[in-house]
Amino acid sequence: MSKPDSHIEGVYGPEGARQANRRTDSTRIGRRDFLIALASATAAGCAGVHRAAPWTSSGVRPNILLIFVDDLGYADLGCQGAGDLKTPYIDSLARTGIRFTSGYVTAPLCSPSRAALMTGRYQQRFGHEYNTGNIQRQQTEDIGLPLSQATLADALKNHGYATGVIGKWHLGAQDKFHPQRRGFDEFFGFLGGGHSYFEWDDSRRTPILRGIEIVRGDEYLTDAFSREAVDFVHRHKDRPFFLYLSYNAVHTPMQAPQEYLDRFPGIPDPTRRTMAAMLSALDDGVGRVLQALQEDGTEKDTLIFCISDNGGTAGPNASVNQPLRSGKGHMYEGGIRVPFIVRWPRMLPAGIVVDSPVSTLDVFPTAFAAAGGALDECSSLDGVDLSPYLKGDVMPPPHQSLFWRMGANSAARKGDWKLVKAAPGKPELYDLSADIAEAHDVAQARPDILRELEGEYSRWNAANVEPAWHVLRLSGAGARGTAR
Repeated sequence: MSKPDSHIEGVYGPEGARQANRRTDSTRIGRRDFLIALASATAAGCAGVHRAAPWTSSGVRPNILLIFVDDLGYADLGCQGAGDLKTPYIDSLARTGIRFTSGYVTAPLCSPSRAALMTGRYQQRFGHEYNTGNIQRQQTEDIGLPLSQATLADALKNHGYATGVIGKWHLGAQDKFHPQRRGFDEFFGFLGGGHSYFEWDDSRRTPILRGIEIVRGDEYLTDAFSREAVDFVHRHKDRPFFLYLSYNAVHTPMQAPQEYLDRFPGIPDPTRRTMAAMLSALDDGVGRVLQALQEDGTEKDTLIFCISDNGGTAGPNASVNQPLRSGKGHMYEGGIRVPFIVRWPRMLPAGIVVDSPVSTLDVFPTAFAAAGGALDECSSLDGVDLSPYLKGDVMPPPHQSLFWRMGANSAARKGDWKLVKAAPGKPELYDLSADIAEAHDVAQARPDILRELEGEYSRWNAANVEPAWHVLRLSGAGARGTAR
């Protein structure tokens, strides 16, 4: 792998001793059960999936690498305009792939965002509207991604892919919600929403697990996740794989080794400096995985997504969402518009920047189609197969409208118009083409547009269900939810 222009040397030490006895005791979902799971969800009002021609007639099935970053700010990458941070490897994905400037998640909080990512469906369709709460509650109450919902891992495993998740799960802590019962062959990480980066046996949340076995260690957790990802890539170089690399960085607690802190002596704010160090460690890890793919000769045939799970939190981790308004926990752009990069060297153009709105809902159908799956099987998905847009075919924008709901707070985007309802205030309307910072509410000036978006939201919301659980109010977010 060519070394980018940066302070990062790109030279790594030995991988270290690998843990033995990896567990693969997952519950395999067959084709019939997979289709039943997809059909069991409420289909009324679903957008369905855009049908498109196969990605390639050669029959090549790519590896699929889904990198999910936790609480990354919109402007916290070099390719997104950061001036004080160094992210050369993630920037290289944007330089050699496609960067979406209007990439959205379905929720401004961790767990519901991940529920939609894994299912390709709005989480309000099946009640996963809020965060899961603390780990003790998850272990005693029926809180987690409903078993009625098939996951992307289920779909790809059913099509012959090796599947693994490394890092943060946050979709349920009971045995029945375990990743290896949700389509993943392998799991290394933790089940809750947050974790110490230095204390592996974190009794406040959950320990680090390999499968269902507790693993003890003292390695910086981000480095451990990257090491495990490299190992997974090498071990599965001879068959298609799906790796969900779910970093918990740069989520609190703010912790980084001195070697990474020393890279940013010019950042005066200690929290911002720590966040920069945490992100630099994560970026190093992305570089290590890219190097592994190159060594195995599979880099060109690997479809990579790199996305944040929600907007950054300006206070707790000193993320920057500019020029967007607000951040994590809010329905303004800073809470739901995130860095969003897609790369597949053999099939996609390089260095393209696209402003058309896309969503993490689109990851499932896009990856499944790339793997050779028949999208007619997945008519209840809300996402869109992005392949024609990624390849540059002339088509309408992927989404005419996108919607959000978290308790009494909601939003809708249609074209450049954005409706926001932040309880207990009045509906607000913004023209994002002229006001990306959502500084000028034009609801009174354009009541016609306001009524149109409210009507579209109501029609979308009619197909949703009540939340399956509620958790404590998120301070300052104006919504029932929790940031943990």
